[in-house]
Amino acid sequence: MKTRSTASPTYFTARWDEARLRGLPFRGVLLVVDVRGQRLHVVKRGRVGAVYPVSTASRGIGSAADSGRTPPGWHVVASRIGKGLRRGSVLVSRRFTGEVLPREAWRSGGKRDVILTRILRLRGLEPGVNRGSGVDSFARYIYLHGTNQEHRLGRPASHGCIRLANDHMLELFNRLGGRVAWCWIGR
Repeated sequence: MKTRSTASPTYFTARWDEARLRGLPFRGVLLVVDVRGQRLHVVKRGRVGAVYPVSTASRGIGSAADSGRTPPGWHVVASRIGKGLRRGSVLVSRRFTGEVLPREAWRSGGKRDVILTRILRLRGLEPGVNRGSGVDSFARYIYLHGTNQEHRLGRPASHGCIRLANDHMLELFNRLGGRVAWCWIGR
């Protein structure tokens, strides 16, 4: 289910303006992850176009390698993985395994925790914060991705990545198309 933003429009305009100053093209897309609210806001031309519930790390925010935390700050979407796959496709090491989980398995209460549908892989843009030795988001394999833990969305539950519902992940992936996309993860 899509949700409404609780932050003021000026908050997203300020994030947009900062991204533009840092180099995001005008036709680019900014993904703003509100860790406190467990929401992802899709911002185009300074306006919020969609809001999705997410799960960030259960251990909170942090950049250290092997911390199990979601890294803060500015990122670019470095790669888009899974184009053309069916919803519920299982991805391991960024490759389709051949398995497709049925919709009823997307809210799995079991111990199995898998990446589904699509991956947006992030690369940090801030040396010492989310880029470079010991803190590198790309080296840590930090993604936005679909999940079989949809029942946990809206609260911290991941191992560092940003989880979305599979339908939302597919919608977001398609919404981005070939546009340059950046992601800001609120501290």
